[in-house]
Amino acid sequence: MVWCRSILVAGAAVAATVTVAALPAEAAAPARHAPPLTVTKTLSSAFALPLQFAVSGRKVYVADSGTSTLNLIGAAAPIATGPSPASGGDVAGVDVDARTGAVAYTTSTGDHSSTKLTVLQRGRTPVVADLSKFERTRNPDGRTFYGTRNPTPCQVEALQALELEPSYHGLVDSHPYAVASLGHGSWAVADAGGNDIVKVDAHGRPSLLAVLPAQPFTVSAAFAKANGLPDCLVGLTYRFEPVPTDVEVGPHGDLYVTTLPGGGEAPGGNPGSVYRIDRHGHVQRVATGFAGATNLAIGPHGTVYVAELGSGTISQVLCNGRHQTVATLPGVVAVEWANGHLYASTAPAVTGAQAPGTVVQLGRAAPRS
Repeated sequence: MVWCRSILVAGAAVAATVTVAALPAEAAAPARHAPPLTVTKTLSSAFALPLQFAVSGRKVYVADSGTSTLNLIGAAAPIATGPSPASGGDVAGVDVDARTGAVAYTTSTGDHSSTKLTVLQRGRTPVVADLSKFERTRNPDGRTFYGTRNPTPCQVEALQALELEPSYHGLVDSHPYAVASLGHGSWAVADAGGNDIVKVDAHGRPSLLAVLPAQPFTVSAAFAKANGLPDCLVGLTYRFEPVPTDVEVGPHGDLYVTTLPGGGEAPGGNPGSVYRIDRHGHVQRVATGFAGATNLAIGPHGTVYVAELGSGTISQVLCNGRHQTVATLPGVVAVEWANGHLYASTAPAVTGAQAPGTVVQLGRAAPRS
């Protein structure tokens, strides 16, 4: 994205082994100059939890975490199967190299002891990167402090009651959740457990691109009262893990990442954010206030769209860091831009609804005659 330079950026089971509760986003300004996007075509409703998908020409690849399978819409059988979903295993991220047609997907066992990126390309032996070994060896966020400093006994008790560790540094944990092609056989992986972005080269060798920052949240008196929290938590700042949920490549090679801060049911963690990572690994937050930022897409001229699971909407990021709703889609978990269209997937089961997941194409509603 050409961020505020010559072009205006016009506007769980989901992330890791933490529970997530997003705060309500700041009221988004309605789109003034264009009608909202609506579903114009349903490409599939055959998946349980299509948490990630990728579009390449007419091919749509879907990572169905509910069945731990990698699928091609229209194909009779899965392309690949991951660790058993009965034990918490999943196939999470998927992307395609537009030039070579190579397909990369991430897998994780339920206990996160074995996490991998696998790259499939016709006529070649699959390339497999051991991401859990990289996490065990490097633990890139091991020096990052989470929680709160010098908590009082009352605060410790209150935080533990919320299943929040009062103070700790980054733990060894890997849950690769999204992947993006960097070209030339390399891939960027968003590791929701490791809180980092990892590069995997053409030979399957992982290296660190960036560690996402901790997400501080200060408990206000109003928030404490609304959630029945003790007075000793008022004014406390808690640093949540960032939990990156998606990574995309923007213009000029910058990476864009959504985060879904982890935590307990309350105080609930921060609203989600979008970060930009430049080629030197510098991390900059460009927008925040998203209600469950589970995915993003980069459209024409660097336009950023964000899937907000918490509000069931898709937002468009503006140059000043604000964002506006462009579509309402309950259960939305992922968005992609391809072929001149915005695509999205829904996973109503994540929110407890009894409905299948879908992959859809969005567009402007046809004008009335």
